[in-house]
Amino acid sequence: MVLINDNSSTLQIGDHIPHFKLPATDGMEVDTHMVKDPVLVVVFTCNHCPYAQAYEQRLKEMMEEFEQTQFILVNSNDPTDYPEDSFERMKVKKEETGWSCEYCFDESQEVAKSFGALCTPHCFVFDWERKLKYKGHSDGLYDAIQALEEHGEPPMHEMNAIGCSIKWKAEQLV
Repeated sequence: MVLINDNSSTLQIGDHIPHFKLPATDGMEVDTHMVKDPVLVVVFTCNHCPYAQAYEQRLKEMMEEFEQTQFILVNSNDPTDYPEDSFERMKVKKEETGWSCEYCFDESQEVAKSFGALCTPHCFVFDWERKLKYKGHSDGLYDAIQALEEHGEPPMHEMNAIGCSIKWKAEQLV
């Protein structure tokens, strides 16, 4: 496990969301152009990381509390060395956690790269115009969502994300 305590410079506050289409554990394909809720939260997470595991219940509670927010969870880890992060195991994790949102697999790791995701969990919050309003640590997520649902600005726009590094494919490391 490599611990990350940093944030990405790929997306800047105010940037538009990178468009993506990914397969979800329920057999659907998630397309960011199809999301209609005023607030969109994308969380890069996985099954095996203890930091991500520690946040599972809090994510579920936020999904239940915030009615104007769409959550999309994305696993970009290479399951070759981390079989617990395979697509089949993701289906089990979604069932176990009771998450009401889509849990998507970024097999190519292109979505993680387009966001600049560094670790699990790494959170990105977008407003109704799909402009980035918050990125980073999961502890800032609740306040960012609440502020945007109330048509305000998040009290903090960035916090270093803390968690296990994304498990990149060997060819991605070059």
